[in-house]
Amino acid sequence: MDTKRFIVAVLLSAMVLVGFEYFMPKQTHQEVAQQVAQTSRQTPPSDAARPAAPVAGVSSQPVSVPSPQAETRLEIDAPAVRGSIDLLGARLDDMVLRDYHETVAAGSPLVRILEAAHDPQPNYVEIGWMNLAGGQVRVPDANTVWSADAPKLAADHPVTLSWDNGEGVTFQIVVGIDAHYMFAIEQRIVNHSAQPVSLYPFARVSRAYTPEETGGYLVHEGPISVIDGRLDESSYKSLRTGATPPGNTSWTKAGQGGWAGITDKYWLTAVVPQQGAPVTGSYGYQANGGAGVYQVGFIAQVPTVVGAGATASTTSHVFAGAKEVSLLEQYQSSLHIPDFWKAVDFGWFAFMTRPIFYVLDWLNTLLGNFGLALMAFTLLVKALFFPLATRQFRSMAKMRKLQPKVQDLRERYKGDQMALNQQMMALYKTEGVNPASGCLPMLVQIPVFWSLYKDLYITIEMRHAPFFGWIHDLSAPDLTNLFTLFGLIPWDPAGLSPYLQLGVWPILFGVTMFLQQKLNPAPMDPAQQRVFQVMPVLFTFFMARQPAGLVIYYCWNNLLTMAQQMVIQRRTQGATSQAVPAPAAAKRK
Repeated sequence: MDTKRFIVAVLLSAMVLVGFEYFMPKQTHQEVAQQVAQTSRQTPPSDAARPAAPVAGVSSQPVSVPSPQAETRLEIDAPAVRGSIDLLGARLDDMVLRDYHETVAAGSPLVRILEAAHDPQPNYVEIGWMNLAGGQVRVPDANTVWSADAPKLAADHPVTLSWDNGEGVTFQIVVGIDAHYMFAIEQRIVNHSAQPVSLYPFARVSRAYTPEETGGYLVHEGPISVIDGRLDESSYKSLRTGATPPGNTSWTKAGQGGWAGITDKYWLTAVVPQQGAPVTGSYGYQANGGAGVYQVGFIAQVPTVVGAGATASTTSHVFAGAKEVSLLEQYQSSLHIPDFWKAVDFGWFAFMTRPIFYVLDWLNTLLGNFGLALMAFTLLVKALFFPLATRQFRSMAKMRKLQPKVQDLRERYKGDQMALNQQMMALYKTEGVNPASGCLPMLVQIPVFWSLYKDLYITIEMRHAPFFGWIHDLSAPDLTNLFTLFGLIPWDPAGLSPYLQLGVWPILFGVTMFLQQKLNPAPMDPAQQRVFQVMPVLFTFFMARQPAGLVIYYCWNNLLTMAQQMVIQRRTQGATSQAVPAPAAAKRK
């Protein structure tokens, strides 16, 4: 191998590592928990946190805000969630997930996915109606006090919210919830007046704070929608800078059905209109006196027309919960929600990341532990690439045998690089050696590495998935630290620099990488030898900041590679010794 090219390759690898650290999400030595607060719901709403004009409907008229008064709430008690609906405005604005905690620590609070307008991180869903242009029908708003026909909303026990506008029109919202995270909504208009009523039903998700985006460039967090089969992902910044009148919208799209909402790394709040119905989806932002409100929603393109003495209704759904892959696909099938699985950001290479996730998930169901599933997956990958690895090691053996001839050519054509390259290519051709064949297995496994990293980072199934011993979360870095003597010294060096966090598994990875190098003969060039000596140290510190599951995968992969290499080398040496006849015994004098 030419020394200059080798050094260039190493420099390029270092640049890749630096770029990886820059573009990928920065993981600290502690998991970035969801910033939620368990505050009292009797706090008066502040002006800064009050909701602004609606995006759905593209209206420029300011929405009414709740008046300071005691709240009346409808309790939500379902298998997967608990919370309440504010009957002042009929807002779904209080919900926690029963099966998910903020951290792996004992007693950690449940993840809160919805919060009221006067809470620190407002995130809520609104259902309502809008008038036609110039319409005068009195419709419910944020100050409307609804009545409920039951004290509690439970799975398979829907509750009807009602409000009479005093003009002969009764509005009803029938709310149901399943055993997971899907609400079924029926918006009903009962017209007792003598005049027909025409209104546009809408649904929207509002978020009155800008969350910390922890996903970097690896996962999308923010407004998301699928309309007419097209996925659209926007950033919070694009909503702030692109919002224009009327309605302060930054994006609209008309289509048939679909879904839209605001996504976080693991959680999703989305509204789902009646599939097949013509709707307009929109993203918007209201700079509401310093505390802006992001809004994502749908409004019907065709108004609901209710004749005198008649009743009409429209149906929709609201999802508020964890982005469990199997559950999203189940809803996609049962409710015909198009591409609902895309709420999980498998990325451009979803054709690889999804199948690999399915394999890992299947192995987890068999073995009962995602760490063991990763190890079993490594065995499958090794078996799949075994022919390539065999070819790689055989090629390496041939290259070692050619090193004296290669060195002779370098000495002979020391001042003529072009002639040297020609002679080396001729030598490789004569001996039947492909110098690039040794790199092929590594190149082929790069997509597997990337897909595995992506799955570990984005899927909630991997979140807080334990292994054995001190690893309680495979999606987070190993939290043990050599620089504290693994807990004996009471200080946190990672606070000074993230590179002062070096756990047990990254160290084991470095050791296995070093041992793997020892199985191969040292390069003849001194510069290459120095680079090879540094590489295990460099990669050890790099892997220290990666998910523990990825480090475990590579440790196990290195051990299997060493075992595989020793087996293939023994077979190759055995075949060579059989092919070479033994020298004749020396004659005795």
